[in-house]
Amino acid sequence: MPNNSTTPQESEIDISEAAEALAETRQRLAEIPAEVVVVNHVMGLYELAAIHLSAQPPRLFEAALAIDAVACLVEGLEGRLGDEEATLKLALDNIRIAFVQIKDAMLKEEEETA
Repeated sequence: MPNNSTTPQESEIDISEAAEALAETRQRLAEIPAEVVVVNHVMGLYELAAIHLSAQPPRLFEAALAIDAVACLVEGLEGRLGDEEATLKLALDNIRIAFVQIKDAMLKEEEETA
């Protein structure tokens, strides 16, 4: 069995510090406009799609899910994403094109090897 040398008082301090850090993070997040946070999440989903597309072999199902999530946000929130909206639309178009190109290349390769 592992030797746990943490006392109950130390555990309470750790929990208290974690709760305080969480409260500070929530306060900082509350001060940021929601559109900024949403745009950051959209870009994270875009990057997730790109990672799956660039995997060897590409993971099309996972990439498609991330691309669809980007589309839901960008298209569903049209007119509400601020100054970055045009960039997000362009990014969505580009990742969709990349998906189709990679999928087509994979199908072509499969046909050639069959």
